[in-house]
Amino acid sequence: MGAKDLNQRIDAKRIEQGITTLDDIQFEERLLEAARTTRVTKGGKRFSFSALVVIGDKRGYVGFGLGKAREVPLSIAKAIEDAKKKTIRVPIVNGTIPHDVVGEYGSARIIAFPARRGTGVIAGGAAKPIFELAGYTDVLTKVVGSSNHHNVVRAVFDALLKLRDIDAIAKVKGATVEDLRERYNIYAR
Repeated sequence: MGAKDLNQRIDAKRIEQGITTLDDIQFEERLLEAARTTRVTKGGKRFSFSALVVIGDKRGYVGFGLGKAREVPLSIAKAIEDAKKKTIRVPIVNGTIPHDVVGEYGSARIIAFPARRGTGVIAGGAAKPIFELAGYTDVLTKVVGSSNHHNVVRAVFDALLKLRDIDAIAKVKGATVEDLRERYNIYAR
């Protein structure tokens, strides 16, 4: 899956959730990576900076963004603006994810499982701040393959886009929420 496909899925999710403006939400930002790149010209070296940022309100809204500029503060500001454009709402059930999910992007793959209360966010690298800023308090994850921050972030968002709450699952299956909980023993971990 490419970046274009992931961005289209994020846009579709935002439309589905009815997210238009996020002005009234207080976001917390975390800088995951700031990198310096150098372009050599006949006049000398030109430096540029890129920043990868994750934002979230710890109540279900989370987004990521990439910004590039000639100075670090400008690249971070651009990344935050980009993250606001890619913010989605994720389902939280008792502080954890509703069901097991696998996300992939490039060679990065993340497997996330619901966890019992008190477990904490067990995640490595770039995945931990995403789950924390989304508002999850108990999640088990494993990153497999590439540990590149950019690919891991996109793999996590691929997984988050696949999450469905029990009401949505019940609606698709044409059953009641209680029936699903009883039949599949949902959230019994």
